[in-house]
Amino acid sequence: MKANYRIGFFTALAVNVLLLGTAGVLWWRLHPVAVARVVSHAPATSAPRASANPGSGGTGHRSPLAAVPISSRQLQRIGVKLGEVRRKSVNDVIRTMGTVAVDERGLAYVQVRFAGYIQRVFVDSTYQYVRKGQPLFTIYSPELLSTERAYLLARGSQRRLARSPDAAVARDAASLVDAAVERLALLGIPHREIARLRATGRIRRSLVIDSPVSGYVIGRQALPNAYVKPGTRLYTVANLTPIWVFAHVFQNDLGRLKVGDRARLTVDTYPGRHFTGRVDFIYPDIDASTRTARVRLRFTNPTLKLVPGMFVNVSLEVPMGERVVIPASGVLQTGTRAIVFVDQGDGYLAPRDVRLGAEVDDEYIVLKGLRPGERIVTSANFLIDSQSQLQAALAGFAPSSARLPAAGAAQVRLVVSLQPNPPRVGRNLIRVTLTDLKGEPLIGAHVSATFLLPAMPAMGMAGRQVAVRLSAIGNGVYEGSVTLPASGTWQVAVVARKGDQVLGTHQLSVDAAGSL
Repeated sequence: MKANYRIGFFTALAVNVLLLGTAGVLWWRLHPVAVARVVSHAPATSAPRASANPGSGGTGHRSPLAAVPISSRQLQRIGVKLGEVRRKSVNDVIRTMGTVAVDERGLAYVQVRFAGYIQRVFVDSTYQYVRKGQPLFTIYSPELLSTERAYLLARGSQRRLARSPDAAVARDAASLVDAAVERLALLGIPHREIARLRATGRIRRSLVIDSPVSGYVIGRQALPNAYVKPGTRLYTVANLTPIWVFAHVFQNDLGRLKVGDRARLTVDTYPGRHFTGRVDFIYPDIDASTRTARVRLRFTNPTLKLVPGMFVNVSLEVPMGERVVIPASGVLQTGTRAIVFVDQGDGYLAPRDVRLGAEVDDEYIVLKGLRPGERIVTSANFLIDSQSQLQAALAGFAPSSARLPAAGAAQVRLVVSLQPNPPRVGRNLIRVTLTDLKGEPLIGAHVSATFLLPAMPAMGMAGRQVAVRLSAIGNGVYEGSVTLPASGTWQVAVVARKGDQVLGTHQLSVDAAGSL
């Protein structure tokens, strides 16, 4: 009985061990020892720096970039164009809107220094042109009449006492005349009126007031029979040659602007015509709501085409000297970095961080990172950027001294398949078949695959990278499982190597759908 029990026990134990071994082998085949690693690349938070090695990747949160091997045929197929880094004289143009206004330095007010009543008005409408010395109106003033009468009395006394034996009396009489003339002058009586009064000796009930300047009447309060007091502003006369224009310039542009810079003006009223002036004054305050500053421009306006209140288009020309410039389309903006791809020759495009200045006429001024004469990519930058990120990921699986082979230089043929196809968000199987150029299976290689979802900083999306090492299952076939964390178009790169030698690479794009 005991013997039967022992036999049954060991038989059951052997069966269990066999089942566990079989399960272990199956698990090993379906779950490679190499575990996929997920790396999420967020946009850089530090200021961009120009790298000494253009092909080197970034550190910290910066997405690593690497030189992209690409043939001339591929360049044509994806529409890549190259442009040259140039040094040239740069003139920036700041475009804004403005409003025409009166030059305050050409304003004049017509007033009287005594009380009285206006009788006749000769200039009776605004925007009427008047010349200096032209009569404007007449005024009757009891105060003025009494002052003129006092003058005539002093003149009569002077004549009577001129032959007096007492010299002091004659001097006093002359002093009274001088005092009366000075009082008339202080009241603003024209010299011609004082001369007339001296010559005729007769008082007139009304006095003619003339315009002190030439210009246009832009304000009038002089009305017939109106009573006026000293200091009342009866006319406002403006000289409209020259004229001012007030423009509003954003605070970011103020550092490039200075007094004396050239200004050009156009107005819809006169199509095809432009007016030339200068920056006259930059007001030292910023409008808190619009973040703009007022800039005053001065134009000569000899033909009086520009009138106060007119809305105009303003172009401010800012000379910036000799600068290094590149096409604006050649810059890849990642939010905190500015990257260009430089043609290094031999089929390689290398990323390089640059520091940019102002954008002028679809070109960027380069402050640091490029030299005149270098050639850069000016189109299809996003495609090249994704390839560059992929190459940087591949470089992590290749020896640091090895350079990944350019297209067409592979020593093996790589056939890549995915299950399911197309892949889905979550777990997928990737299988790579390696053969040499004769079609013979290649064994003993180290195969790795990198899945890259490029970052899209403009949409606030960080890049995703998933890398996996594949295991050999025999006859040149290598398998591994990869878990894709998000949907989208993933760039896939496979690299095969033996020791320090890179045998070949294969790249493709796959669209993953679904959600975790």
